[in-house]
Amino acid sequence: MMMGIANVSSPEVFVLLGFSARPSLESILFIIVLGFYVVSILGNGIIILVSCMDVHLHTPMYFFLANLSFLDISFTTSIVPQLLVNLWGPQKTISYGGCVVQFYISHWLGATECVFLAVMSYDRYAAICRPLNYTIIMHPQLCLSLALASWLGGLTTSMVGSTLTMLLPLCGNNRIDHFFCEMPLIMQLTCVDTSLNEVEMYVASFIFVVLPLGLILVSYGHIAWAVMKIRSAEGRRKAFNTCSSHVAVVALFYGSIIFMYLQPAKSNSHEQGKFIALFYTVITPMLNPLIYTLRNKDVKTALRHIVLEKCCGFARPWGHI
Repeated sequence: MMMGIANVSSPEVFVLLGFSARPSLESILFIIVLGFYVVSILGNGIIILVSCMDVHLHTPMYFFLANLSFLDISFTTSIVPQLLVNLWGPQKTISYGGCVVQFYISHWLGATECVFLAVMSYDRYAAICRPLNYTIIMHPQLCLSLALASWLGGLTTSMVGSTLTMLLPLCGNNRIDHFFCEMPLIMQLTCVDTSLNEVEMYVASFIFVVLPLGLILVSYGHIAWAVMKIRSAEGRRKAFNTCSSHVAVVALFYGSIIFMYLQPAKSNSHEQGKFIALFYTVITPMLNPLIYTLRNKDVKTALRHIVLEKCCGFARPWGHI
């Protein structure tokens, strides 16, 4: 019965209001978003390329980092092109099918990234707190299993939560006060009780947002304790540099999404939510590769050598030793 209602009342298109209330801001946002998107694609693409091509980076840390970069490219691409179209012209619509695809993919990749950040924190815990057993603990089979679990876990919660939401009868409502299709906003268009959906959303938020964040905090609690036991300043500095990039990425990602996904579905803070969503969908994926390349000597060295070898024909200095 619910399926029948949903099909009858589902609109052919959705209107993404986005930033249409501030038309003078749209052209500026178009240039900024386009610039950030290009930098994000290039930066994350370079990390994937370097991690695959340089044998010195064939380690668990860079395996997970390459996955994270692919996630960021996919996540931002599921949202930004449609945003650019809406910012550029008078058309603010997205087809029903396009909204559904965007809804499922962004939900899937967002949940997956939360889990991946927790997995990466465990990798740093093993590297610093169990250095002698690191290669035994983080063996290739475990790394592959953790990566698959992250992708499949995000896909599962997206299939459940997104399907339950899209089955809700919309009763002809098709105006979404946001720049992309998102669960709390879709739920606001319904004309029936959404208590079950809200419960599912909070449970999913706990499992895929709060729980991974808790695991990250526990991992870094152990890491901090281990670093405090290091007597040499050089050793502490090296351990800090190993984790600082990941800590920065975690802070950026979780700091922006916790507000978005742990607020009531009927909240009225739309304008504030739009700019926070803009931050974690556009700016954070652009900053991640910059953080990892600017603060990571291994990535910078590998990139330099790849450019010299592949583009200029120079061999590594140690290649003749």
